Formats: sequence, structure tokens, C-alpha cells
Amino acid sequence: MPIRAQDRWFYPIDWPQLSIVIRFKRAGGRCEQCGRPHGRLVWCLDDGRWWDAESTLWRDSRGRRLRHLPRSQDIFATIRSTKVVLATAHLDHDPSNNSTGNLKALCQRCHLLYDRREHRRRRWLTLHRRKALGDLFLGPYLTR
Repeated sequence: MPIRAQDRWFYPIDWPQLSIVIRFKRAGGRCEQCGRPHGRLVWCLDDGRWWDAESTLWRDSRGRRLRHLPRSQDIFATIRSTKVVLATAHLDHDPSNNSTGNLKALCQRCHLLYDRREHRRRRWLTLHRRKALGDLFLGPYLTR
């Protein structure tokens, strides 16, 4: 997730180096949630199951080996490829807290799932802030 302009000052000067240490030295270039490898093209299904080409087996959304193979109709109906990009996530959503226990290397899917509640909260705040500014300067919004 890109750093928002208003939050840029909360990150330390050495954030790029810290992020590299978390993603590639500590996590070994794999998502710490599901195990997807950074920079690789991965075949995945809508429910999070994905094909691990290195181990030649299917994994679930938590990176565990599947006990039962996906049905062929599931594979052909919903399979898609995606390039995995690791990012360093703040577990408490506070960009000023950069302790290693608060940082985790996550792929884009796991990062979005982890931040889902925070994204909803920020979207709600943005919507209400815009409505308040509109009411202040333009009068109440018209409902359509």
C-alpha cells in the first residue's frame, strides 16, 4: 500500500531499508500469512487457494497443503494468475510504530484482507468529512 502524503512524516528515514529487512531477510521473500513467493506469477482461485509451483502442490489461503485437490470445474471456472508483490504491513495500523513485532511481510491479497476494517473506517470518515464540507459551504446535500 503506498504511503499517503499526510502520513509520510510518521515513517523513519530508513523505511525502505527496514522494509527490505522485514520482507526479504526475516520472511525470506514469502508472505508471512500465506507463503506466496515475491515476484512470482501464481495461479490462484477466488477463495484463496493457490498453486505452489516450487513444491508442485495446491495450498490453501493460509499456505497449508490441501488435503483434497480442487475440482476441475472450480479450476477452469475461476483460475487466474497474479504477480505476487510483498509489502510491509503495520499490524496496529500506526505508521509511527516501527518495531519489528508490529511489522509483517504480506502479499497484496493478505494485506488487503488484513486492512479491510481499517479501509472501511477510513472510507466512512472520508465520506462524512466530504458531506460536512459540502453542508458547510454548499448547503445540505440533495438526496436522489
